[in-house]
Amino acid sequence: MRYLIFAANWKMNIAPREAREYARAFLAAAGDLPEDRVVWFFPPAVSIEAVAQSIGGRENLLVGAQDIYWEPKGAFTGAISGQLAAQAGARAALIGHSERRHVFGETDEQTAKKVAAALAANLHPVLCVGETLAQREAGQTMDVVTRQLEAALAGHAGQARMTIAYEPVWAIGTGRNATPKDAADVHSAIRAWLMPRTGWMPILYGGSVNLKNVAELLAEPELDGVLVGGASLDPQAWAELVRTAVA
Repeated sequence: MRYLIFAANWKMNIAPREAREYARAFLAAAGDLPEDRVVWFFPPAVSIEAVAQSIGGRENLLVGAQDIYWEPKGAFTGAISGQLAAQAGARAALIGHSERRHVFGETDEQTAKKVAAALAANLHPVLCVGETLAQREAGQTMDVVTRQLEAALAGHAGQARMTIAYEPVWAIGTGRNATPKDAADVHSAIRAWLMPRTGWMPILYGGSVNLKNVAELLAEPELDGVLVGGASLDPQAWAELVRTAVA
């Protein structure tokens, strides 16, 4: 059976009280999810515990952190460690999201430290990779993606407890998304690079995914799921997307 991952990145939205209300609404709307799909939620740090408590340990639902710092503790004001996120109920962590790279200036080296920190805290890393529009137009997509993969996965050969999310920067929050074939081609190239180095890993697609295009995207067998931002903020709409997406 082909399993699909639906990951919701709430970014800087949905506070703890709202998160509890969201979880109740989502669970009511989603009902019994098809057994071939799992749903991951990445709320802001202040809402991790609220979501974790609200979904009640259901096997096909998981909560993660949007970002972690690589040190386990210390004088790092504003940061959260993998251990702190795990104690709040997180079981995964987004690493190297394009907004962390391009808004906050996160480097490949820092992303590598965060992957190692997530693994040390027993969190499942979801490593985000992707190119800008200028890099895509220059034919540098796989050069950029390979560089990001090499930096983040160095020292983790054979480590399959990880997920990759390909998110072309030019498609995030713009309303543009790669065509299903574009996404599948890059996913195929990523998989070909990964297999001899780390073995099989799920690869998600992220970038302006919504209810209108998700079925067409997931019809491509190279895609193991989607990482979704704005379209995941409404619980009923998110439940509909998860339930009705056809693989």
